[in-house]
Amino acid sequence: MSLKTRIWMTGSLDWFGYIDDEELFLGRRSFPNPPEEGDEWISEAGDMFRIIDGEIIKTGFKEPPKRYW
Repeated sequence: MSLKTRIWMTGSLDWFGYIDDEELFLGRRSFPNPPEEGDEWISEAGDMFRIIDGEIIKTGFKEPPKRYW
């Protein structure tokens, strides 16, 4: 499958993409690799994404879980 959304990974293994002319953080381990049609995930920042017709679409926001270190 070919994605229509421009994505890239940084040296610290963070995934980013251009969605609606905006650079968004897509996730680290939560990002599906390789991305497939219909995949859904929630980034560590709480943004919800889904791949529809080869494009990554932001579908909403969910409060991320609190981390206790």
